[in-house]
Amino acid sequence: MTAVSNKPLALTLGEPAGIGPDVALAAWLGRGTSPIPAFYLLGDRAFLQARAATLGLNVPFAEVRPDQAAATFADALPVVGTGHPVTAMPGRPDGSSAAAAIGAIRQAVQDVIAGRAAAVVTNPIAKSVLYQAGFKHPGHTEFLAELARGEGAPPQPVMMLWSEALAVVPVTIHLPLRDAIAQLTTGLIVSTARIVASALRRHMRIAAPRLAVSGLNPHAGEDGGLGREDQSIIAPAVEILRRDGIDARGPLPADTMFHEAARKTYDCALCMYHDQALIPVKTLAFDRAVNVTLGLPFVRTSPDHGTAFDIAGSGRADPSSLIEALRLAARMATPTTPA
Repeated sequence: MTAVSNKPLALTLGEPAGIGPDVALAAWLGRGTSPIPAFYLLGDRAFLQARAATLGLNVPFAEVRPDQAAATFADALPVVGTGHPVTAMPGRPDGSSAAAAIGAIRQAVQDVIAGRAAAVVTNPIAKSVLYQAGFKHPGHTEFLAELARGEGAPPQPVMMLWSEALAVVPVTIHLPLRDAIAQLTTGLIVSTARIVASALRRHMRIAAPRLAVSGLNPHAGEDGGLGREDQSIIAPAVEILRRDGIDARGPLPADTMFHEAARKTYDCALCMYHDQALIPVKTLAFDRAVNVTLGLPFVRTSPDHGTAFDIAGSGRADPSSLIEALRLAARMATPTTPA
């Protein structure tokens, strides 16, 4: 499997003290038995060599330019330097962590926009570490939108968690629950759903996407008895989407949306806040779910797990989610139909 036009994927280092380096090394080493698209890892070669030694892995590295990565991939793990040396030890982030993590993300986006890479794949970051270094964004998703803005307004980033078992989208993302409810509007639901439907057609090759739209309150508000938001905010959004020709249903009680029979009736569930979406997908596909950012002018995927400081450098990190993220990025970067 290769990415569009045989361009490699740009894989970021993530938090250096976390398991990002571990799963990247493991994914490359397993390429013979678990085929993956060609990628290059943005980071510090000396640091990666040290981590491989800690893990007892025999990994040949090749420091390359992005255009050399695909030809190198079969024989050595391609590394593209970012100019940020790393000193962090497994499980112990230090002052080098933030600059290395942010620098890799910036360069990956620049490479894709410039046509040097097919898509961005990001390893997990530790937001608390970045915040201490002055990082101003709630998370990866919002930072990527800022990097994508160019000369105009930043695009609306939409976070999808995708797996073979379930795909979900939280309409509001990294917000305290009280703020998420306050910011939920009919317009936000409609714009999010339109981006999702377009991406499912363009990148997932689903000709007529089916969207299940959750309610906000228990039992979708019980006709106003348990809150008015479902009737006043969510139901009008569903009506607008249906007038647009989008197959949308809702608001649906969230507690009955995710059992096996229900999941067969839709292609993606739109949920009103972060945990309403992420709890079911992480329960069903914790090791294989992929975080996808829609609404950007480039493809971005990420494994759906955190930095796992407690097992970094131990050899126990599972690369399955990263492997799925690499495969999905290559698939999405090769659209067959217009949005």
